[in-house]
Amino acid sequence: MKAQELRDMSDEQLQLTLKETAESLFRLQLQSQTEKLNAPSELPRHRKLIARIKTVQRQRELAAASK
Repeated sequence: MKAQELRDMSDEQLQLTLKETAESLFRLQLQSQTEKLNAPSELPRHRKLIARIKTVQRQRELAAASK
C-alpha cells in the first residue's frame, strides 16, 4: 500500500489498518520462530506499512495542532 493511498483513508480506516497489520506481523513473527515462512519478505513489508501508517497519523496530528 502506497503512502498516497494511506493519506486518502479516514482516521478510523488508518487505525483499523494499523491494528490488522500489527496483528498480522505478530503472527508472522511467531511463525518465523516456530517454522519456515513461505514468504520471508512479508516481515519487512509489514513493518514498513506500519511505519507509513504511523507517519501519516503523526502528520495529521501535527497539522491539527498547527491550526
